[in-house]
Amino acid sequence: MRGRKSKRAKRQEFEQMQAPMIGGVSVVRGDGTTVVRVRRGSSLTDFADKINANPASLVTVLFHLGEMATATQSLDEDTFKLLGAELGYDVQVVSPEDEEKELFAAFNIDLDYEEVDEEHLAPRPPVVTVMGHVDHGKTKLLDAIRHANVIATEAGGITQHIGAYQIVTEHEGVDRAITFIDTPGHEAFTAMRARGAKVTDIAILVVAADDGVMPQTIEALNHAQAADVPIVVAVNKIDKESANPDKIRQQLTEYNLVAEEYGGDTMFVDVSAREKLNIDGLLEAVLLTADAALDMRANPDTDARGVAIEANLDRGRGATATVLVQQGTLHVGDAIVAGSAHGRVRAMLDEHGNALTEATPSRPVQVLGLSSVPRAGDSFVVAPDDRTARQIAERREAADRQAALAKARKRISLEDLNEALAAGKVETLNLILKGDVSGSVEALEDALLQIDVGEEVDLRIIDRGVGAITLNNINLAMASNAIIIGFNVRAEGQNAEVADREGVEIRYYSVIYQAIEDIEAALKGMLKPEFEEVSLGTAEIREIFRSSKFGNIAGSIVRSGEIRRGAKARITRRGVVVTESIEIAGLRRFKDDVTEVREGYECGINLGSFNDLQLEDLIETYEMREKPRA
Repeated sequence: MRGRKSKRAKRQEFEQMQAPMIGGVSVVRGDGTTVVRVRRGSSLTDFADKINANPASLVTVLFHLGEMATATQSLDEDTFKLLGAELGYDVQVVSPEDEEKELFAAFNIDLDYEEVDEEHLAPRPPVVTVMGHVDHGKTKLLDAIRHANVIATEAGGITQHIGAYQIVTEHEGVDRAITFIDTPGHEAFTAMRARGAKVTDIAILVVAADDGVMPQTIEALNHAQAADVPIVVAVNKIDKESANPDKIRQQLTEYNLVAEEYGGDTMFVDVSAREKLNIDGLLEAVLLTADAALDMRANPDTDARGVAIEANLDRGRGATATVLVQQGTLHVGDAIVAGSAHGRVRAMLDEHGNALTEATPSRPVQVLGLSSVPRAGDSFVVAPDDRTARQIAERREAADRQAALAKARKRISLEDLNEALAAGKVETLNLILKGDVSGSVEALEDALLQIDVGEEVDLRIIDRGVGAITLNNINLAMASNAIIIGFNVRAEGQNAEVADREGVEIRYYSVIYQAIEDIEAALKGMLKPEFEEVSLGTAEIREIFRSSKFGNIAGSIVRSGEIRRGAKARITRRGVVVTESIEIAGLRRFKDDVTEVREGYECGINLGSFNDLQLEDLIETYEMREKPRA
């Protein structure tokens, strides 16, 4: 009988026991509640640093969980959650807002404190966004308010940019400033319009009295309601004979916009932009709504904070951005960061092109002096000095790049690997987008990526930018077989010659619909043709003749359609297919060779080397025709 183990032996055994290991690697584990915060687009190396593990071990663990990734690859949130659940960590992916706060906190910039600093708050003008369906008269209405003519300068009479203007109107004996933002109405500009709703205090929803509520009207309404913004409805075109303002009021009650005259709280104002009717009434409604529903105060004494509404690359001035100051005062000479662009404010211009020395809250200004073109909707901040501004911009750019990589990465599991290998057959259309302003580039990108023509064709936008088409763009297009889309910009001089010589296709557009239609047509053209079988005719075998020269000849009668020489055929015997894809090698009527025999006639059919024929077999002929795509 074996003796009992001593306590020391048991202790040694216990100490030598190992925790279960995934894939034979040891990884530091959490207890299920250990929180690990990672940024968007982090890699396994970043995660390994947080938990003091070896990145190679994490690659192995992921592999055993059915995911394939390298140590430096940007991963999406789902992959981190999967890994965290396995290792006992509560992985939290930091939201962009928190990311911004953490970034600024690293440079001792506290945004929250400034917002709650009550005693320094001063009244500011309301920011009003004009929204609505395409062609309902938004820009015309703004023209009437500003007494200017903008619409004549827009391609195709469609607004493709966000414009920002400030006007002064008299209200209850006091001059009041109002800032207006004009957003495009066409559906392709949803991205831009969504931004318009984020920076705004009040939305003016423009609806044409002769046209009624349209898809983009509802979409604009949803954006405004999602942003929790009070809405004033401007019923435009009331000068037209077919105008029916009451119908608009009834239609909008379905969308929780009940007019005051129906017992609701939404102000409806009947206007005519063309005839400049009741414009004062609209401005009054805006100010009344602002005073009743909003706390419109901001601190003018701090460093400026705000949003870049639009940005473009000006030939003479370099990168210019239209920014809306939300807090503080922006001065000429301030070091600023807007998105991943940084620089010093060299000059500020108002909407008329006049130079300003400072911009107070709710003031839209054009800023000169940035290093690159920011994106529409990027937040801007005044930094203590140039060096800090550059560091914040670089950190932001790195974070954006990682987030974009994580988004672009398709998760490949082990099961999908074969499919992924087969997907090498997928056709890809590479595009490079260049536009005059960043808002329209983004809107175009957004619209193009929504085009869906099936799994076989893929659309990739490999580069996007603002300004004229450069030599770098052309070189990239040569290397990646891409097409360059120029939206309101061109390749000039030498660049156009290089593109022509190298066979790089550049397509120029000034209206966004045309670009979308052309790209959709190109993608559909890349699809492989689809074929469908079309039955030509059937013949029944009545007699079989043996010929030493031709083999078996089926004496048949054509039951339907026609039998053609050279057509593909299948043979069915009592409803069961005997053979497929044989060719009708010869066709005779009596002693003559013929090319086709029609229904009701007898003929001799030679099926080449196929001899397994029986009486009453059916010979069905067919051809493959290309199917037109929807």
